[in-house]
Amino acid sequence: MATTLMRNTAPSEHAGRYYGFHAAIAAIAVVGAVAVTAIGGEPAGGWFGVPFAFWLTAGLALVAELRPTRWGGLWMSPIASIYLVYVLATMATWGFLPALIAQSGAIVLLSVQIKAAAWRTVYNISQQGIALCVAWPVWNAIAGGETWTGTAAELIAVFVAGAAWTLTSWCLVALRQNLRAAEATWSDLFLQWGKSEWALRATQISIAPILATAAVSSWWLVAASAIPIFSVYRILQTAAAREKAAERDTLTGLLNRKGFQQLVDAKILDAAETNTALSVMILDLDRFADINSALGHDVGDQVLVELANRFLADKPEGKEIARLGGDEFAFVWSELDGMTDPLECAREIRARLDKAIVIDEASIEIDGSVGIAVYPDDGDDFQTLFRHADIAMGESKQRSGSYARYAPEFDHHSPERLMLLGDLRRALDHPDAPGVNLYYQPQVRLDTGETIGAEALLRYQHPERGMVNPAEIIETAEHSSVMRMLTERVVDIALRQLKSWKDAGYDLRMAVNVSVRDLQSPEFTDFLTERIDAYGVDASRLQLEITESALMADPRRVVVNVQRLSDLGVGISLDDFGTGFSSMQHLRRLPVTEIKIDKSFVTSLTEDPDNAAIVSSTIDLGRALDIEVVAEGVEDEKVRKQLEVWGCHAAQGWHFAKPMNADAFLRWLASSRDR
Repeated sequence: MATTLMRNTAPSEHAGRYYGFHAAIAAIAVVGAVAVTAIGGEPAGGWFGVPFAFWLTAGLALVAELRPTRWGGLWMSPIASIYLVYVLATMATWGFLPALIAQSGAIVLLSVQIKAAAWRTVYNISQQGIALCVAWPVWNAIAGGETWTGTAAELIAVFVAGAAWTLTSWCLVALRQNLRAAEATWSDLFLQWGKSEWALRATQISIAPILATAAVSSWWLVAASAIPIFSVYRILQTAAAREKAAERDTLTGLLNRKGFQQLVDAKILDAAETNTALSVMILDLDRFADINSALGHDVGDQVLVELANRFLADKPEGKEIARLGGDEFAFVWSELDGMTDPLECAREIRARLDKAIVIDEASIEIDGSVGIAVYPDDGDDFQTLFRHADIAMGESKQRSGSYARYAPEFDHHSPERLMLLGDLRRALDHPDAPGVNLYYQPQVRLDTGETIGAEALLRYQHPERGMVNPAEIIETAEHSSVMRMLTERVVDIALRQLKSWKDAGYDLRMAVNVSVRDLQSPEFTDFLTERIDAYGVDASRLQLEITESALMADPRRVVVNVQRLSDLGVGISLDDFGTGFSSMQHLRRLPVTEIKIDKSFVTSLTEDPDNAAIVSSTIDLGRALDIEVVAEGVEDEKVRKQLEVWGCHAAQGWHFAKPMNADAFLRWLASSRDR
């Protein structure tokens, strides 16, 4: 389905009022044209006695619209039309009706060129007909009703009449646009229109007296005057061609970012009017720099050209492609063009990369990641959609996937998260500042029922939002330096609490989660050593929980730092065991002292045989490797008993206790000891 221009559609929320306005303008134009024709009377040479110069002038007005053009200076006009020059000259020399005929003919021809709907063509004829009805009495009043002779009064009359025609046309167009864009006031639209088009209209009005003088002198002067007029028009076309070239990528011929943005903006307007969706997709090629380094930039350019040709092959109408620069391409497709499933679009893009590119004797494999953002769900303007598609592309690349649809949790730098990050940093800047705290969930030995320790769980009380989800805190902080500040605060609180329990007679261990950034930093081990010494606690009572995703971020550097932590005496626990893809490899390579079975397997193990098999096998594996096993998410006695039967060392979950603050945890310990 071809893209429908916004101007060819009515606003969906008040289409009746919109079309009613058009009908009223058409009716006023008919009444006005009849009245002005009757008042103006018959032309000087009679209705059928107009000279050849008139027909030549009218013909040139039509010829001027055979190649309509547009350049960036125009705001809402689809093209830069030049027929106003001939219309004003005709009005000054042969009267209102010949000018109206020439104007209406030019508009019809222009409407065909830009594929305007019939009702839109009628409206343009009507609103500019009304503009001419206003210009004619202005001309008559100042010029005294005389046929053009070139006097100063007539010259002023043409200028004022042309200004009246322009202002009237702008007013009517602004009124119509105000019905479509209710958020913009009529006066704002009028001023915006005038700001973009005043120079063009002033030039046309200034040329009209020259053409009128030529028309009353000789038809061949009319023909001669067409040369400078069309020279001006040619300059406009050249400017438009240069602007169009500036919107294209010189290497591939595809749109560049500037041209892509203008195109997406137009499609968003169409989609908004028709309540349809469109998708913006960004493709980033993987390891393209390696091609440039190994084979040279010339080969890299040939690869980009070949990819552009592949994307253009069998391209559906309305689907547009751009090269953003480097090895990035962008795509936009809307439901008006036939787009049904954004993910199917991404799969189609990826399919174009499956076949190797052969250049000379080199066969080059190409891969890439696609990010998708959909209007209106993922944004309602170009900048938002483009940013979200870029975020989704980055997420796809990070996950080693082929494509990803934007989701808010991918956006680590949204305005809301940036504000949260700033508030969190302020809370961490001072050691005694409130807000960041820990809750503790007991870990119980299953064979004896003894409380052996607790997992420290982050809590953040925002001054305005209240308690913030810990997952949101981690996702917000882990991509910034605040993560290190947060880890240091958590470790400090945990070690202080561990010392407090020791002084109260409870020899417990503390499990603390650490992030990817912590494990990648050699300074983290030094910090941990200093804090353990400062609080005088046994390093073996501290258990650091790491996830497989953290290990996979930078395995070589992470393994080195984990080994240093183990040498310090700190216990290493592999968290969320079984949810990754490389658990066995990590158990061989790392000094792991404990594995924690993810609660997604534990909670339903009595109802789900598959989960039961995973949990029992993991417990057997831990026993065989002499590694303790802790089960998360124990919520009832039935699950606890089954874990005990299988030989699981310890467990935690709501069956034992919910996470609680330090005071509540101490009371729970006392009551647990009594029991």
